[in-house]
Amino acid sequence: MENKNIVIGGAWPYANSDLHLGHIAGLISGDVLARYFRGKGYNVVFVSGTDCHGTPITERAKKENKSPKEIAEYYDERDRKTLKDFKFSYDLYTNTDTDFHRKEVMDMFKKMYNNGYIYEKTEPQPYCEKCQKFLSDREIQITCPKCGATTKADQCDSCQYVPTIQEMSKGICLECGSPTVLKDNKNLYLALSKFQKEIEEHTEKVNGIWRLNAKNETSKYLKQGLIDRAVTRDLDWGVDIPVEGYENKKMYVWIEAVLGYITATKKWCEDNGKNWEEFWKDGNNNEIYMVHGKDNIVFHSIIFNALLLAMKENYHLVDTIVSSEYLNINDEKISKSKGNGIPAIELVQQYNPDALRFHLINNGPEKKDSNFTIDNFVATNNGELLNKFGNLVNRTLKFKGIEEIVVGKLDKEVEEKIEETYSKVGHGIETLEFKEASDIAMELVEFANKYYDDKQPWVQRKENIDAFNDTIYNCTVIIANLSNIFEPFMPGVCEKIREYLHLGKYSWDMIYLKENIKLNNIEPLFTRIENV
Repeated sequence: MENKNIVIGGAWPYANSDLHLGHIAGLISGDVLARYFRGKGYNVVFVSGTDCHGTPITERAKKENKSPKEIAEYYDERDRKTLKDFKFSYDLYTNTDTDFHRKEVMDMFKKMYNNGYIYEKTEPQPYCEKCQKFLSDREIQITCPKCGATTKADQCDSCQYVPTIQEMSKGICLECGSPTVLKDNKNLYLALSKFQKEIEEHTEKVNGIWRLNAKNETSKYLKQGLIDRAVTRDLDWGVDIPVEGYENKKMYVWIEAVLGYITATKKWCEDNGKNWEEFWKDGNNNEIYMVHGKDNIVFHSIIFNALLLAMKENYHLVDTIVSSEYLNINDEKISKSKGNGIPAIELVQQYNPDALRFHLINNGPEKKDSNFTIDNFVATNNGELLNKFGNLVNRTLKFKGIEEIVVGKLDKEVEEKIEETYSKVGHGIETLEFKEASDIAMELVEFANKYYDDKQPWVQRKENIDAFNDTIYNCTVIIANLSNIFEPFMPGVCEKIREYLHLGKYSWDMIYLKENIKLNNIEPLFTRIENV
């Protein structure tokens, strides 16, 4: 078996609010990949965590009269529960406020500084004279110079315009309402411009697959020319700067959060007796996947790769960018101000998580913005899953009067269809065509139902018991293999099937049933949703 080392990094959600369904839709591709590659026998480390630092957390803390740490811990705990309930199979889900992460990130920052890729620079920055502090863009309210809307200065909520420093100086401090001014501020900057050529070359020859939005967005930034970015900011909550003279500043979250993919891998490897360099250093037959929404593309395709290059330690750069589009809710873009995001923690407690997973994969924002409605989800649950998948399992394994599956003759047509499905679903997952892969998997369910109907086992049982046993056996073989093929999409359902049929551990290999199987306690995989 090929000894391939796979890193899958899921974007780190901010600890300032509950995960909404759009977050799950954007991140679930990582779990599909992780489960699939584990089934192939590869060495997989699937990591992520909660982003506990930065302005969004401090803003929430002020609003609720709590400390940033209290806010971060509260939402970190809720994020963990939500992702667990959705059956995400992270090898390590951590957060950026651990001592391990802080120390490792500071060490990596110092290496970049010592290599000359982080340097000191003084530039004008918005300042509040009443509060006597420099302000981040999220702490300033302006009138958008493009559309006239009142908005925070990080990005216009109405037209997505990103204001300049000069335009921010015409705003007001959101904390006290005073007008902002420009004042010189000393910060450390990442020399991103020095990596223009290397990032261009990597982007052109990258081995993995990048979604079209990732190619276009990355190309746009490279054509404009990479601009150096500040890596320090005036905050009292975050990771310390390991450089003399910067004791009163903290590290920008965009640098320490993406470096978390490395710190999380290191921590998992340390705890499990593995060598983290086999996953992250060149020459180890490794592949690196980054999974996130389209608003995070540049941080993974350009900035993260630049940070890896800046350490000069033979890091393997990102191979595959799995960048989803946006999930809308009831034909509206998810907006915190509108409060229309549907907290994922509430939905997963109300409905079958496997059904939600399948619906988001099969109808999600894979290549274009998609729309979620409860009515559409119910149609998936009651139609595709209950009436097709659940019905197949129920009428095969709960056929009246049978207590065991008798080994019969496997039809060549059935065997070939199963083998073809493994191949096509696997190819779909590897090429990031998750919707297509889930459609192909469901085609095997439809094939099995047609096979069942054509054979008419209710007639065979009366007229030819051997033919009846063969029919039920063939359908059971299909069901057994569905427990592998659907594992990346609906792991809870697949675990139940393996329990019903006394199967071994999941793997991406064809299952042949060679012994009779005693049946007991077969329960429906799905339940009908009524009166929505």
